[in-house]
Amino acid sequence: ETCRMNAAELKALQLPLIVLVIVIGLGAGIIYQLDQMLAASKRALAQQQTQMREARTRLQRSGDEKELIVRYLPNYEHLQKIGFVGDEQRLNWLEGLRVANQEAQLFGVNYQISSQQPYPYAQELNPGQLTMHQSVMKLTFQLLHEGDLMNFLRLLANQGAGFFSVNECRLNRIAAGSIRYQPNISAECELAWITLRPPVPGERK
Repeated sequence: ETCRMNAAELKALQLPLIVLVIVIGLGAGIIYQLDQMLAASKRALAQQQTQMREARTRLQRSGDEKELIVRYLPNYEHLQKIGFVGDEQRLNWLEGLRVANQEAQLFGVNYQISSQQPYPYAQELNPGQLTMHQSVMKLTFQLLHEGDLMNFLRLLANQGAGFFSVNECRLNRIAAGSIRYQPNISAECELAWITLRPPVPGERK
């Protein structure tokens, strides 16, 4: 009878045991899903935090860049205005020659301009992403005396027509004539007109 009662009890407990197993299985599944969701949430949070840090860094950089732009923009615009930054301003160069010749009261200036070439000393100046170019101009003119040379170069620089360096100048004395106001010295000078060009977006160096 005891065995029959145990069997009956086991039979009675069969359904609750099945339900318990199902509940345990469902609970384990839910716990696993919750764990996966929590891990995914942690990964998403970490990713969002990383993106937030990157955004803050970009914002700080943009603020720094804005400050640099505000600080140096007037100087940059001035360099653009005088023809040092950007494309060559050859018409301005020639106008500067004409005015400097007139103000220095010379006897005329002849010139020859070569094609634009990379500036040979650019690496020494470390321009970074900027590119430096030069166009060599050879000048021949006549002077009343040696002091007129420096005066002419000073007046040419004051025209604000561009930035140039003097590579060399050669002076030769001319035989004096009987006319009082006449050239006594012939001059040959080589100038390098230098321009600085910012990188073009999308341009490959």
